[in-house]
Amino acid sequence: MDDLTLGRFAVSAKSKSLPTYSKFHVGAALLTKNGKIYEGGNIETSSFSLTICAERTAVFQAILEGEREFTSIAIASDADDYCPPCGACRQVLLDLCGKDLDIILINAKEEIMKYKITELIPHSFGEDFLK
Repeated sequence: MDDLTLGRFAVSAKSKSLPTYSKFHVGAALLTKNGKIYEGGNIETSSFSLTICAERTAVFQAILEGEREFTSIAIASDADDYCPPCGACRQVLLDLCGKDLDIILINAKEEIMKYKITELIPHSFGEDFLK
């Protein structure tokens, strides 16, 4: 699947989010190695620390359905510009999706920026430290 198509899935996933307080919709589309897409949207609660981002929603749904191998995740938001994953999501993506994961950011003009997760979280703490 090409990056723009996956990005459009992320844009579509925004409509499923529940940003009750911030009103800032974020959608994510996680692509597995076998071609399946898992969508996620940010979901907010009145206790902001319990809010979950779109990226983690997609990853956790995929994990619960038995998926363990991922190629890329696309992220879209209400902003006109690109919306990179927060620090918590970067750690989850690295730990659960692997160091080869592509991060695809799509803006309102359907322009794409692409990174490896290791570019967004260099010198990371990971499983190597737990051995």
